[in-house]
Parts: sequence; structure tokens; C-alpha cells
Amino acid sequence: MHAVLITLLVIVSIALIIVVLLQSGKSAGLSGAISGGAEHLFGKQKARGIDLVLHRITIVLAVLFFVLSIAVTYFQL
Repeated sequence: MHAVLITLLVIVSIALIIVVLLQSGKSAGLSGAISGGAEHLFGKQKARGIDLVLHRITIVLAVLFFVLSIAVTYFQL
């Protein structure tokens, strides 16, 4: 049981790292400040949809990470 939980924890950890790295930053520096008004005016729907999906996946993976971490600690004893 312990080995299965450790394997799942490693898979979830790697997936969480990948999903976080795929997300776009909230501030893109000076270029984001300049083009931010144009994106707001004309809309950036595709990126928002993808960011929303990645955000939800991040939340699910983070909850799984914490649950698996607690389970690994509990079953280790």
C-alpha cells in the first residue's frame, strides 16, 4: 500500500509541476502593461479558457498532493 501511495504521489507531483509551468503569469512585465489594454479591449477568450482549465486542474492536483502526502505519512507508521 505504501509503495502505491508513493508512486501516486510522485506522479501527482510531476503533473502539478508541469501544470503550474504551463500557466501564463499574471503580469507580463512592461510588454503586458502596454498590450494589456488592447487584449482587454478586443478580448483574449482562448487564453482565458485555457488558463481557467489549467487553474482548475492545479487546484485538483494540489488537493490530491496534500491528501496523498497525509496518507503516505499515515501508512508509514
